[in-house]
Amino acid sequence: MPTYEYVCEACEHRFEEFQSFKDDALTKCPECKKKKLRRLFGTGAAILFKGSGFYETDYRSESYKSAEKSDQAAQSKPATDAKPATESTSPPPPPTPTKTDKPSKK
Repeated sequence: MPTYEYVCEACEHRFEEFQSFKDDALTKCPECKKKKLRRLFGTGAAILFKGSGFYETDYRSESYKSAEKSDQAAQSKPATDAKPATESTSPPPPPTPTKTDKPSKK
């Protein structure tokens, strides 16, 4: 439900009212009790995102998007003067255990 802003044309009292879309506009001023109330145009029906599900980075600028695309294109090209990869110098795996003969029962 949106919040609407009202102003009285008689006493210039301004206030906000939390109303449903279906409700009729108010006509009587709560201050001077005259029927000179007018609903103002404003942000009454705006969408307000709250919570942890929306991030500043969800909607990046066009310049950021184009720079990101050029970075990705540069990374996907193979380098012409790149050195070949060398083998890693990781230690050898431990020896696998062998079965030992069980002592015979006498």
